[in-house]
Amino acid sequence: MGFFEKLGEGLRKTRDSIFGSIAGLVNAGEITDELYDDLEEQLILADTGADVAMRLVEELRQEVRRKHLKTGADALEALKGIIREMLRADGEMQLSGRPAVVLVIGVNGVGKTTSIAKLAHLYKQQGKRVMLAAGDTFRAAAAEQLCVWAERADVPVVKHNEGADPAAVLFDAVQSAAARGYDMVICDTAGRLHNKKNLMDELSKISRVVHKACGTASVETLLVLDAITGQNAISQASQFIDAAGATGIVLTKLDGTAKGGAVISIKAKLGLPVRFVGVGEGMDDLMEFDPDAFVDALFLREE
Repeated sequence: MGFFEKLGEGLRKTRDSIFGSIAGLVNAGEITDELYDDLEEQLILADTGADVAMRLVEELRQEVRRKHLKTGADALEALKGIIREMLRADGEMQLSGRPAVVLVIGVNGVGKTTSIAKLAHLYKQQGKRVMLAAGDTFRAAAAEQLCVWAERADVPVVKHNEGADPAAVLFDAVQSAAARGYDMVICDTAGRLHNKKNLMDELSKISRVVHKACGTASVETLLVLDAITGQNAISQASQFIDAAGATGIVLTKLDGTAKGGAVISIKAKLGLPVRFVGVGEGMDDLMEFDPDAFVDALFLREE
């Protein structure tokens, strides 16, 4: 299955429930106030959030007026273009360091450990030498779980004993990778409850320590969110961003929800780009996020 087909299949629940209806609604109708009202309602149902839905509709109104659009088909293309621009990242991930460090954070149960292994697999396919760091030292068997996934991805893991200082684990891993010529270190962390200040303070410490471990390391901090939780994921995210300086989002379980519209509001509300989306259980099912392909797959109308 090709990239677009896999993405399209992963978005099937979202498209079948809402966005296919939106495409039909806009494409078939005349451009009227009633159409705008219906569109706003459908976007809210798609879990974009009310404020983002209103923003999208207002931008569409302005685009229709500015370009003198006449048909629903023209309005649909304009809407897709607005969403693409809203989702577009301001720049690429900074992975130029030696090693490049990717710190992965998030609450329990969002698919963080499996996402780390899938990231390692993806970057290995791109020809990079990847090392993992088992920074979740609190949860029983967390390091062992990461080791199982690392074996599937065929990458090494740096780990300490259970209860060790997570920052020390990550520090050692980054230094080891630098000494051994690895291109990248992907660091696991313990799942955090976003309302526990002491745990969030520790995330801040980890982030600082990684920067100190190697002067030539670049650092990206990816926050893993569960698409199934929709808008609730966004409410969790802001404190993580403040604590650890998150630079991007990994959105998991997109294939298991009809709430794919949350992808749109994540960028609009958090100001962070979605970097990767999970569309299945396989090692190849974590995909680099492409706004153009995402929007095309979201509004795909199957005959």
